[in-house]
Amino acid sequence: MASMNDSNDSTGALLLRGARIVLPQRRLARADLLIEAGRIARISEQGEESKNRVEKSFDLGGLTLFPGFIDVHIHGAVGVDTMEATTSDLGRVACFLAENGVTGWLPTLVPAPLEDYRRAVSAVQGLIDEQEVGSEASRALGIHYEGPFLNSAQCGALRPAFFKTFSGVTVLEGLPVLEENSGVHMITVAPEIDGGTELVAELVRRGWIVSIGHTRADIHTLDMAHQAGARHMTHFMNAMSPFHHRLPGPIGWGLLREDVSCDLIADGVHLHPLTLKLILRSKTADRLNLISDSVSPAGLGDGEYRIWGETITVDQGRTRNAHGSIAGSVITMRDAVQLMLSLDVPLEDVARMAATNPARLIGVDHECGSIEEGKRADLVALDGDGNVRLTIVGGKIAFEKGQNRLR
Repeated sequence: MASMNDSNDSTGALLLRGARIVLPQRRLARADLLIEAGRIARISEQGEESKNRVEKSFDLGGLTLFPGFIDVHIHGAVGVDTMEATTSDLGRVACFLAENGVTGWLPTLVPAPLEDYRRAVSAVQGLIDEQEVGSEASRALGIHYEGPFLNSAQCGALRPAFFKTFSGVTVLEGLPVLEENSGVHMITVAPEIDGGTELVAELVRRGWIVSIGHTRADIHTLDMAHQAGARHMTHFMNAMSPFHHRLPGPIGWGLLREDVSCDLIADGVHLHPLTLKLILRSKTADRLNLISDSVSPAGLGDGEYRIWGETITVDQGRTRNAHGSIAGSVITMRDAVQLMLSLDVPLEDVARMAATNPARLIGVDHECGSIEEGKRADLVALDGDGNVRLTIVGGKIAFEKGQNRLR
């Protein structure tokens, strides 16, 4: 792959030559993609752009070009926890994510004291402000509150001491938010908590994206939450009451609702590969999102780490807290994509789950999430083994294999 270190100006033209390009409904065997002013200007048969005399180009022969991955559920990486991070810390995570093909993400917060929320949201706001000026890393697209309105009986690795119920809109005033038009607000809610249905309705009225998770809700309650505007489910099958043939619960409900999408942690730990295939056959790729749910040790290897007030162990890629529960993951979206590809999931379906569907969920699919002319040039090139060779964010080179860009 040819290198391009002389310039990284998103206003100039950049040509990606000879890639296998994954489009929304099909793939092109060998094609060229022209980027101008940070956007996809043209997709054409290989060689047609040569007449334009583009000075800057990459030869992507043998690589597959995907839309940049979007991770809507991530707690941290490279030793950085979103609950404790400064803006600079989050910048390190953004660079790490770009190295792994992620071009957009939602820093995800766990139940915590109000002052911790304030600090965390302030840091995310700082990152968003900086990236608006110009950044060569994965973009923070908003924030995701995993809680605090959750069922303590399905707490997973979260701290139930900070869980809340809903007694009126004043409860929401304590949740810090981003500045207007800075980014999206997503939240995971257990609708069976006191006031849960009213909470969903109020959040939707405020423009929040509501996802159902950490729940033991029955079918009636889930239907009520759906009527109130909840259309998504967080890390499906994990931190939910298990399926029973007489009590199908959230899992049975989620599998059958065609108007509800679901997250999957495709790490081979949270969900067995056979379970992934089962969910995919039932929901189809159109209604599934890949997420990492990664925590701060991601990218650091095995060992013991301190997060959320306790010590967790990472052993051969599996996290475990003192109670033996899984405590998030240490994968990236690249790892999730590699696993789905290893299960012979078609390239187009993997692109939907890793990019298109997350973009649609958070309402940014008009500008990114698929490779189409006019959209932002958020792209990732993978080799035959699923390794990231090149990541482009808004037309800028955010990562090139062999170039160390981690700040």
